[in-house]
Amino acid sequence: MLKAKGILNTLLPLIIIILIFSCRGYRKVTVDELETHIKYLSSDSLKGRLTGSPGDSLAAFYIRNALASYGFKNLSGDGLQRFRVTSRLMAGPENSLSVNETNFTREKDFMPFAFSSNSGLIAEAVFAGYGFNINGDSLKWNDYKGIDVRDKWVIILRADPETDKSVSPFIPYSGDRDKVMVAKDMGAAGVLLVSGTAFDSQDTFESLSSDDFSTDIPVFRIKRDVADIILSKTGEKVADLEKRLNETRKPFSFATKTVVSGKAEIIREMGIARNVIMILPGEDKSLKNEYVIIGAHFDHLGMGGPGSGSRAIDTIAVHHGADDNASGVSMMLELAEKIAHSRGSHARSIICLSFSGEEEGLLGSKYYTEHPGIDLSRVNAMINLDMVGRLQDTKVLQISGVGTAEGLKELVSSENDTNIIRLTLSDEGYGPSDHTSFYGKDIPVLFYTTGAHLDYHTPSDTYDKINYKGMVRISVPIYKVIEKLANEPGKLKFREAGPKAEQGRQVRRKGATLGIMPDFAGIVKNGLRADEVDPGRPAAIGGMKKGDIITSINGKTINNVYDYMFRMAQFRHGQSIVVEVLRDGTKISLLIQL
Repeated sequence: MLKAKGILNTLLPLIIIILIFSCRGYRKVTVDELETHIKYLSSDSLKGRLTGSPGDSLAAFYIRNALASYGFKNLSGDGLQRFRVTSRLMAGPENSLSVNETNFTREKDFMPFAFSSNSGLIAEAVFAGYGFNINGDSLKWNDYKGIDVRDKWVIILRADPETDKSVSPFIPYSGDRDKVMVAKDMGAAGVLLVSGTAFDSQDTFESLSSDDFSTDIPVFRIKRDVADIILSKTGEKVADLEKRLNETRKPFSFATKTVVSGKAEIIREMGIARNVIMILPGEDKSLKNEYVIIGAHFDHLGMGGPGSGSRAIDTIAVHHGADDNASGVSMMLELAEKIAHSRGSHARSIICLSFSGEEEGLLGSKYYTEHPGIDLSRVNAMINLDMVGRLQDTKVLQISGVGTAEGLKELVSSENDTNIIRLTLSDEGYGPSDHTSFYGKDIPVLFYTTGAHLDYHTPSDTYDKINYKGMVRISVPIYKVIEKLANEPGKLKFREAGPKAEQGRQVRRKGATLGIMPDFAGIVKNGLRADEVDPGRPAAIGGMKKGDIITSINGKTINNVYDYMFRMAQFRHGQSIVVEVLRDGTKISLLIQL
């Protein structure tokens, strides 16, 4: 009996600890569970989780079900927020192109561009060189001088005379879509683009790109032999014309005296993508109506291939996306489970958001911030986890957004043990991931990542290369920060930290900008919404406001971000332009000096 009592006394502390943790439901972030999540999400069966694909949907269901098992509730409906995306782009059966008695074959002889309208044209074709209308200080080239292209087809050489140079003054003017817009402005009713031998000796067709908006005229890419047939009455050939233009550096344009009949048809198959939106109600009656959001995107590049964003351009294979971003999702799930089973962890409500469409241009997070289902002004902070699975020997964890609220940098630093993890901090709230959508709504953000690597956006980003122990280590300071944000009685005060317009993708390629963050997702149709207007920049000084919809610049129509980028590429610093905007249903003309 005494021996049994002694054993009981020895075991009692352990029993008490077990009972305490059982009552609290304590959970740890573990290597095994992280690996289980990543292994499934990056498996061959999900085929790379392309936005709107079956694998993408399976990932959404998996994440929703895991969060539900921890005690999270559907924020609305079934916990899935659906939005439409272009899942497939095809050249339709109505596409046709003919010259005299010769009917050409789609895909073999010609292909419509994704930015073509679904329309037709029967008209004479005019050759307009490289399709330039350049009037710069150091470069002047007008392929339209002396020719009439009104209501006609225009044949244009792709690229520019300096395709062998990585740096060239022609580059800003050499894009296919930009050339079509110039031709349209000159009165052309249709465009035929052809590759010269110097630009593309194989004369190949590229895949249709799903993110292109229509230019409102039919546009075809044609083979050189088709172009030579159209040019036959003049005795010219594409190869000779390209050589002449490249050597003389002088425009050479003319009427072909040939009538071309064509009809373009682009079929967009729309699919459904899903965001996962689950909530764990707060434990405090007065703070439960405020929120901390933990987010991570789950989509990736599918099978890769041209136009997918893959760095292995010629490889068609499952792009597993273990680090990008199965790692972020698995971290979110593990943190969510720990929070849900740790009493006193969250006075505020915790919302776990997992986005689709990030790789297509932040589509999911952009859609959510437009349709949040909550009052976004009550969000204390948004934590974004993207590529957190490759902690290196340097033990560096990168955190952006620490300047987006007063005291946020100090909070983040105080909750980290520098003997275990070294922090690299950046104030800026804008960046290449989903937190950007929330920063644009004046919400404090923190973006956690262990950084890029050689496997990024290739099929070799696989689960076996993840540093799982490193993920466990970084989960500690992340959890502590979330716990603080969820429990501190005072709400963070948002502070603008850095520009809200993307720095890596200039809306203008020749220096002058309005100073706005445009609606890259194309949510607004027949115009371009200014999602942000940077203080002190030309747009703000000229009177533009956040939410204004740009409908024209200098009388030229703006239907989307591509039209905007093209129009802005025509201007220089110091010029004054008239920008027409739609504000609360009223048209306003703004005089803006660049």
